[in-house]
Amino acid sequence: MFLKKYALLLTIHFMTTKTMTQEIPDTGISGLYEVMIGVENANHAKKYFGDFGFKVVDSSSFSAKDAKKLYGVNSKLTSYRLQNGDIDSHGLLRILEWEKPLGDGIGYAPVETIGTRIAVMRTNDIFRLYDIYQTAREVGKKPWLPTEPVADDLFGLNTGERDFFNRPVIVRENAVYGEFFNHIFFQRYGYKIPGYGTIKEDTPLKTSEFTHHDFVINATSLEQISYLSSALGLQAEDKPAIDGDWLKGPKRVFQMEPGYSHWYQGFVSPNNICGKMKFFIPRGDKTNKSAKQRIGEKGITLHSFYTPKLKMVHKLVSEHELNPTQILKNEFGENAFVFKDTAGISWQIIEKTEPTKNTPIQELEFKLTN
Repeated sequence: MFLKKYALLLTIHFMTTKTMTQEIPDTGISGLYEVMIGVENANHAKKYFGDFGFKVVDSSSFSAKDAKKLYGVNSKLTSYRLQNGDIDSHGLLRILEWEKPLGDGIGYAPVETIGTRIAVMRTNDIFRLYDIYQTAREVGKKPWLPTEPVADDLFGLNTGERDFFNRPVIVRENAVYGEFFNHIFFQRYGYKIPGYGTIKEDTPLKTSEFTHHDFVINATSLEQISYLSSALGLQAEDKPAIDGDWLKGPKRVFQMEPGYSHWYQGFVSPNNICGKMKFFIPRGDKTNKSAKQRIGEKGITLHSFYTPKLKMVHKLVSEHELNPTQILKNEFGENAFVFKDTAGISWQIIEKTEPTKNTPIQELEFKLTN
């Protein structure tokens, strides 16, 4: 066991050096564009996400024959693309209504089950959301597990001694795990980040577009996702790190018992501070349901990016031996291809040459509001 962990440490170190120093290709890649959720009946999903501010902006159908070619699923597909407010550059949702789903997906599962996907959004009222899901849990009609909100200074923004006038600058966050979808919500106090989580006042639950996404992956090392930089052109946010039960946020959000920890690394597009991704490898025994994390199952099974350089990205992905499909028309008539990596993550890369209506922010800026 010691030798196995030591080998993992060496691999992590190698991957850190490689990812942080390698030349990243200019692919024009977006921040994460869409999270896609497989369902058998889209009406409930549209109603549910409508309360978070998501509205259908496009819909289309795909024959079973075409779905088989692009997605590898022999089932008729009806898709709905949903957008939160005016944000169309990242953080969208695509509902995949399969006529014949391949299965129930990961569903309601222990926290940090391998294969789990979580979508993150900002809110103006995190305790209201916690109360809503806690009530739903007590009623018991659908399984939900909300974690109690926890506050922390994630970005080291506090200076001097805290008192009434020198107020804390913090973010409060919690997770909600469900059979249908997994959320993380966060609320800011004392600061703002322009362009990162936009909330329309008329949104029922005072929530934004999806700002970032979490992946608990089926991998032995983070080297397995280094192609995110070398093929897709994403930037590693920092060196891989170990988060564990000694940290307030991860301990609460991931329900870590004493002694538990995970490897973590984040990636972000050089073209958008939003739509970033966080990847986790548990350091301990966890349930592995990654086989149920496949396109055609229910639940979060697929994510997309867009780029004006689709052929270039397809070539790079092919050179990394990740076996992409041919470039085909997806159900919305967009040139696209799909591939799955060795860590169990499925991606759709879409060609998009027209600018988005809202300009993506490329520089991360913290503005204190106390």
